Amino acid sequence: MLKVENLHVYYGSIHAIKGVSFEVNDGEIVTLIGANGAGKSTTLNTVAGLLHPRGGTITFEGQSLVGMPASKIVSRGMALCPEGRRVFQQMTVRENLEMGGFSRPAGEIEASLENVFTRFPRLKERARQVAGTLSGGEQQMLAMGRALMSKPKLLMLDEPSMGLAPLLVEQIFDIIGELNRAGTTILLVEQNAQMALSIATRAYVLETGNIVKEGDADALMHDDDVRRAYLG
Repeated sequence: MLKVENLHVYYGSIHAIKGVSFEVNDGEIVTLIGANGAGKSTTLNTVAGLLHPRGGTITFEGQSLVGMPASKIVSRGMALCPEGRRVFQQMTVRENLEMGGFSRPAGEIEASLENVFTRFPRLKERARQVAGTLSGGEQQMLAMGRALMSKPKLLMLDEPSMGLAPLLVEQIFDIIGELNRAGTTILLVEQNAQMALSIATRAYVLETGNIVKEGDADALMHDDDVRRAYLG
C-alpha cells in the first residue's frame, strides 16, 4: 500500500532522515519505534506531504506522493493524526470533526459523523463542547476521530499515547486494534515501544534518521538490543 525508498529529509543544513526505506502492506499495523529525535515524526510528516524530501520516493497504491499537496494526499485515502493532538481549540467537537471531513462529499459528512460517534461515544456526549476544554484523553479521541472523518485507507498515528494515563493508553490502543480489524491499515509512530510492538504486525527501529532494525513485531519484542534500548 505504502512504499518509502531511500528517503532523505533536511531541516536547513541538518540531515534529519538519511536514506530511510520501509513499506506498509494492506491490512497491517506497522510501527516505527525509536528515541526522541530519531526522526519518527519527520518521517510521518514527509509521507503526509507536510515536509518535502530532498531525495527518495514515496508511493501510495502505486502512485508517487512526492510534491503532491497534503490536501490531495488526504483525498487519495491517507490521514495523519498528528503528535500533540492539535485539535482546533476554539471550535466545538462537532466542528473539529466536520473539518476532518473536508475532502468528503457533503452528503457523506453526517454518516461519517455517526461512524465516529459510534466508535467514540464520549465525543457524541460532548459534541457541542469547545475542544480546548476536553481532557487530554478526549482530545486524543477527537484527533483520531477527525482523521477518520476522511475515511482513510491508511491512518498514520503520531504518538497517540503521549501524556496519557496508563488506563487511557490501553483504551487508545484497544481502539487502534479495533480500527485495524475493521479494515483500516495503520502506520504507528510511538515512543511506548512495549505497547506499539504488542499491537503491530511488523516494526522498524529508527535511530538518528536511520533504520537500524526491522522485522516481525513479536521477534523485535524479544530482540536483546531492542529490549535493552526501549523496553527497559
